[in-house]
Amino acid sequence: MESVDSLPSYRPTIGCVIPAYNEEESIAHVLKSLLEQTRVPDVIHVVVNNTTDKTVAEAAKFAGPHMIEIDGIEQFTEVYVHDIGKNQDKKVGALNYGFQLVEGCDFFLGVDGDTTASNDAVEQLGAEIMSDSRIGGISAIYSIDDREMKGIGAFLVTGQRAQFAAFNMQNMLRGRNMAVLGGQFSIFSMQALRQAMVENHQTSPWVKDSEVEDSLLSLQIKSAGYLTKISAQARADVGGMTTLRGLDAQQVKWNFGAIELMWPGQRGDTKGQPFHPNLRLRWFENFSMLTNIVTRLMFVTLLFFSLSINAFVFSPFWLIPPLAAILLNLRTALSMKNRNGRDIFFAAALFPAEIYMWVRMGHFVRAWTKFLSRKQVDNWAAQAKAEKGRGNSYLVPLLAFVITVAVLVVLWFQLPIVAQSTLLWIGWPILGIITILQTVGMLGKLLRRHRGYKV
Repeated sequence: MESVDSLPSYRPTIGCVIPAYNEEESIAHVLKSLLEQTRVPDVIHVVVNNTTDKTVAEAAKFAGPHMIEIDGIEQFTEVYVHDIGKNQDKKVGALNYGFQLVEGCDFFLGVDGDTTASNDAVEQLGAEIMSDSRIGGISAIYSIDDREMKGIGAFLVTGQRAQFAAFNMQNMLRGRNMAVLGGQFSIFSMQALRQAMVENHQTSPWVKDSEVEDSLLSLQIKSAGYLTKISAQARADVGGMTTLRGLDAQQVKWNFGAIELMWPGQRGDTKGQPFHPNLRLRWFENFSMLTNIVTRLMFVTLLFFSLSINAFVFSPFWLIPPLAAILLNLRTALSMKNRNGRDIFFAAALFPAEIYMWVRMGHFVRAWTKFLSRKQVDNWAAQAKAEKGRGNSYLVPLLAFVITVAVLVVLWFQLPIVAQSTLLWIGWPILGIITILQTVGMLGKLLRRHRGYKV
């Protein structure tokens, strides 16, 4: 018996790939985070592409072998830094380059060049994916570290933290089935990646057909018969957008890519999959956002019209929807493992969350407008441009809103009083019905058990 126990047990290998583009400020933190893990990856490849800063030099400081002792047990890893220069496939090209380097490993760990994780994240992801051969990939629970944020950057990051928390909880409560294995910090079964490649006639796991390469790969893994999950414990902080311009470009790219995957028919080399199980939550999100736009625009318009002819009568029932929203936002904030006072205030004060919702509505409108225009655009380039502080496309929704309101006001005052009264008599009840349905939906989420999950 003792001789059997003394036999060495097989330790599955994890190859880590970090696609990096202009990450000189964050790459050192990312590598430190990986080297301080309770279970370090067996090899770490930093694949630098199209960089114009000192990312290579900063990453090179960590290059070479590392022997790490944790709880008396020695673990070995080695860091390699690859500068692949100009690469037209950008992040996709870097990921596929890295995939070839770790093909001999059992699992592929993808980490963005601005993402740091809790020190047991790799151990947790590894244990979870090895516990069930049906799992093709697992994403960490994402949030954003806002401790050093100030001003409008702090407001935007708090909104993104709430957005991540709500999205993560939705996936948790769906049996921990994750619609998108975000590339920020996710682990994949190499077997699942190879099978997805075979079934889709690809020479590499990631393809440049989609604006959201991680979403497309998640669909392919799911279609290959594997599960795509969100971790129950592993956590990672991703890089947040601290400017309206940058946030707009990122969210428009994400929304555009999701719409492209959802929309029926063929667009270029990407076939829409409207009935794919991973896209059900996407359809719900888009329908929910459309409802939010309709109710808010109707309320603002009807309120102004009513006040203009002294026809507004206040009813306390209109306080119920915002109260439900506050309670739901608070519950989301309280479900966050690393919540802080800023998260609680953002939820309880209503107005910060409401302002952020209007910002998100602008992203939604811009993404759908871009998609329906059928104009070929490089949203990756647009995001890179925005992050450098260039471009004013993020102001388009505001300009469109102002023009729309101005036109409605002019038309309103051209109508006779009878027509004005009729419009109000029809509009308010319609808005009331939609708002009641929305409020019932919020109360349903509010009463749903979180089963002890923390996001």
